[in-house]
Amino acid sequence: MPRRRPPNKPPRKSVPEKLAKDAIAHEEAIAGDKVRMTFRVVLPRPVAEALAARAIREEKNIATLVTEILEAADYSKRT
Repeated sequence: MPRRRPPNKPPRKSVPEKLAKDAIAHEEAIAGDKVRMTFRVVLPRPVAEALAARAIREEKNIATLVTEILEAADYSKRT
């Protein structure tokens, strides 16, 4: 007797917010509901130099400046 094929199931739709939450759950937790993320970014030299110059002018390190830029970009998308 031949085996019956299982009925085709529709593909599961993944919700980007749930996937993002699961991905970030593995990052190092920091006080204040923050996480530490380490990654590299590849920028054109003039962009990297402009970013470094801005950080120097504002007396900040590049990591702090980039964090502020990313946070500001996120908040501007919500409004």
